[in-house]
Amino acid sequence: MKSRVMFVVWAVVCAAAIALWAPTANAQNADALKKAQNAFDQAQLDYLQGKYDDAARGFQDAYAARDFPQFLYNIGASFHMKGKQASDPVAYQSAVDFYTKYLVADPKAADRPKVEKAIGVHQAEIKRLKENPAPANAGSAAPAPAAPSEEVQQLGDVKVRGLVVVESDPSNASVYIDDKRKGEYAKTPWSGSLEGEHKIIIEKRGYKVLEKTVTADPSKLFVLSGVMAQEDYLGWVEFKSNVPGAEIFIDDKSIGAVGKTPLSQNVKPGKHTFWISAEGYSEYKEDIEVIAGETHTVTAALTGAPVGRLNVSGPGVDDATILLDGKVLCERGMCVKNVPQGEHVLSITREGYKPYVRRVNIQSKTEMKVKVVLQPKPSRADAVVAYVLAAGFTGGGIFLGLKANSTRDAIKDDIANGVLVDANDSRYSHGKYYAIAADAAFLIGGVTAITAIYYTFRDKGQPSAAAVEINSIAIQPQVGPTYAGVGMELHW
Repeated sequence: MKSRVMFVVWAVVCAAAIALWAPTANAQNADALKKAQNAFDQAQLDYLQGKYDDAARGFQDAYAARDFPQFLYNIGASFHMKGKQASDPVAYQSAVDFYTKYLVADPKAADRPKVEKAIGVHQAEIKRLKENPAPANAGSAAPAPAAPSEEVQQLGDVKVRGLVVVESDPSNASVYIDDKRKGEYAKTPWSGSLEGEHKIIIEKRGYKVLEKTVTADPSKLFVLSGVMAQEDYLGWVEFKSNVPGAEIFIDDKSIGAVGKTPLSQNVKPGKHTFWISAEGYSEYKEDIEVIAGETHTVTAALTGAPVGRLNVSGPGVDDATILLDGKVLCERGMCVKNVPQGEHVLSITREGYKPYVRRVNIQSKTEMKVKVVLQPKPSRADAVVAYVLAAGFTGGGIFLGLKANSTRDAIKDDIANGVLVDANDSRYSHGKYYAIAADAAFLIGGVTAITAIYYTFRDKGQPSAAAVEINSIAIQPQVGPTYAGVGMELHW
């Protein structure tokens, strides 16, 4: 009984200690960050004024307050510029030391090759300066600074870097830059260099997502700190697949992928449809009833689908639309796409040109090259002229026919009224000529109309054509540390 009482008392004491320590720790972190920011701003000003010793001390103060790797880089950059300005081997050695510390503190630094090159150049410069010290000026004990080597000059003037710091309460939240489809970028707290405008997304299970658009200044220290509000009404879904980097769709595929595997995120309660797909693999689909406060896992076992490759090229294809089975494959050429094996209808259209339509049979592990030459649509001016002539002859035939009928009716009226009509009356010959001319005009108009119709629908000129070549390729699903998709190897 006594031991149980002691346990309860100890638990209460621990809880109280944690409750008291948490705000104190947060306050200390905030104070340290403020101190680092003030030291950084002053060091940046000293650097721009060429006070490299002061700048190095300022960045060291900033690092002492908050140990962000970029501060080590800026210390190295300060000594780098001092060494270049004064040809000082001691400054160069300090630059080497702090550049090295920076790479140790940030093993995945994107600029590692560039920094390692600078370290090598500085080490060579230190050796050169020690072996060939600059001669002293006449009347002065201080030697004149030696000119930097060509290798040092090729490095250019280095600039110190700004810093973006992302922190959250609670910590260990997922950080996404611009778009969740690019995958998780880091965990809070995170610090690094960014340039330009970016959307920062912070997400953690059971908490409301934080989003903020920031404009990173390469010469400033920017701090994004957010307190995440709890949201117990959301569910948590973890997406996994045997193919890293597979695209994830939720409820509506037309809005695009929400991210890539592996991914975890909050999802509103209710029934949802999830798809996971990767090029060259079968698609996975699952319907899940998401329950608030619970964790759900979507695990996709994607299998490779037999695919081939379609390669459409040719003059003028850049402005053409390529369709496969009536759906747009590429809005503009050239077009190289993986296509499921089987028969398909390939259509290539371009405004003002004859379309090219062909039934293609895509085989697994093959590439079909279609080099198309689209022919311009012919002018229909000859059809228009033929229609005009047909209308003219037909109109003339109608006019002459009416004249013939009018002459005939006039003769009949005279006979009916008792007027003696002589067989040699000129009206007989005129009417006959009108009738013959009308029949001829109708005949010519009809032939011309048929010709116009033929000109309208005939396929004038050469049709669009293409040269087709099929090559064997090795194409199969592949998964690597930085790649997931289909791999291809061409065999001639």
